[in-house]
Amino acid sequence: MLRLERREHPPASLLVAAPFLALLATVLAGAALFSLFGADPARGLALFFVEPLKDARALSELSVKATPLLLVALGLSACFRSNVWNIGAEGQFIAGAVFATGVAIHGGLHPPRSIFIAVLAAGALGGAAWAAIPAFLRHRYHANEILVSLMLVYVAELSLDYLVYGPWKDPEGYNFPQTILFPSATRVPRLVDGFRANVGLPVALFAVLLVWLFLFRTARGFELEVFGRSPRAARYAGYSEPVALYTAFLGSGALAGLAGALEAAGPLGQLTPHVPVGYGFAGIIVAFVGRLHPFGVVVSSFLMSMFYIGGELAQSRLGLPKSLTLVFQGVLLFALLACDSLVRYRVRGAAAPSPLGEKAIAAPEPPAG
Repeated sequence: MLRLERREHPPASLLVAAPFLALLATVLAGAALFSLFGADPARGLALFFVEPLKDARALSELSVKATPLLLVALGLSACFRSNVWNIGAEGQFIAGAVFATGVAIHGGLHPPRSIFIAVLAAGALGGAAWAAIPAFLRHRYHANEILVSLMLVYVAELSLDYLVYGPWKDPEGYNFPQTILFPSATRVPRLVDGFRANVGLPVALFAVLLVWLFLFRTARGFELEVFGRSPRAARYAGYSEPVALYTAFLGSGALAGLAGALEAAGPLGQLTPHVPVGYGFAGIIVAFVGRLHPFGVVVSSFLMSMFYIGGELAQSRLGLPKSLTLVFQGVLLFALLACDSLVRYRVRGAAAPSPLGEKAIAAPEPPAG
């Protein structure tokens, strides 16, 4: 029999190598999957790991995918580090897109050029407001924030459907469920003409720096870290649990809402029922693959974006299902969890238990003489 024995001091080299080993395991599993589907494994893996990096246009598309993932995962990392389990980032992403759309389509016929800043601010405010609901319910009524935040995703999706099928529906949109196109002044500016990469990427990278400074260079960030490691010790030290709860939830919601605003006012340019594409749930995987560290999340968000683009290319060029992206995401997460477990625990052999139980009856010794 086998048992796991916790290592008192896990080797630092193995902790660093674990994500790379998980990625290698994902690549091998992907090659086996392509073979199972009857596709060339080398060509399939190239679509996931080479095509998204081959030229400037590919890198531009990669940044468009990575920006919302980076912002969502950044906020979730801060939440999870503080032992706050926000699973509803998808709903906060939708709320941010809705609030941003409200400002964009009601900002007037000739809004000032700087109004896109108000659009992004509205998105962050919407995400924070949506995240405040599970935070309040946990603080006031001790509700489980996992269930509440997750259920609010469906409320956000239904609210989005109501708006695009109802009062915000474009009257000249040939009955499609979508809003009018945003005025050009409310759109997020692009970095380079001819490419879809926009200023959302530098905004996200700046947010990474701010979150890193907050978590590791401020007293409030230290409080969140203490609550994540030992809530009893944090309360004994006099730290406020409600303050930590609202700080984590509202900050995470604001970043998810900002991601939603950048998605609606950036590549889409309007609000449609297809705005939610799972970035809020994929951000959970990105956060853990990035080890809940702001800089690690940068790398994992670009890696996950390669999976999204690779899945689309595999669908169009190899005729494989687009859901292959989700398979790669799941394999990467499980491989990382397995590698982390083997780093923090060692496998030991255990003696098989006696068929008579732990207290076996010893045979009587023969009498002396």
